[in-house]
Amino acid sequence: MIIEILRGNPVLTRAGRELDRGAVPTYCTGVSWAEVFAGLRKGEEPVAEQFFEARGEVIIDGATGRQAGAYLARYGRSHGVQLADALIAAAAVTSGLQLWTLNRRHFPMADLRLFEPAAR
Repeated sequence: MIIEILRGNPVLTRAGRELDRGAVPTYCTGVSWAEVFAGLRKGEEPVAEQFFEARGEVIIDGATGRQAGAYLARYGRSHGVQLADALIAAAAVTSGLQLWTLNRRHFPMADLRLFEPAAR
């Protein structure tokens, strides 16, 4: 979702701006930084840094790691959940946040609240 915003997807960009205008705090994890920076095209780095620096950061601590491990044990084989997605989901759940993603099939966790921009 982040890379789509950075590359100008009009629907996602508009939804993100509405959050910003409404002073809704948004957050990212270091995992998101890593995933996005691994896929950037040459010259996209400054815009990506600006995007991330405008958000709060959810720190991945021991509680988050334990939750991510539980997600991997429960959903790894059955749903193909990978470590990065388990960590991001666990960070959202342990912080009481909603997750905004375009890859909902990667996040089958029953206790994870997904953000619905149209519902806002």
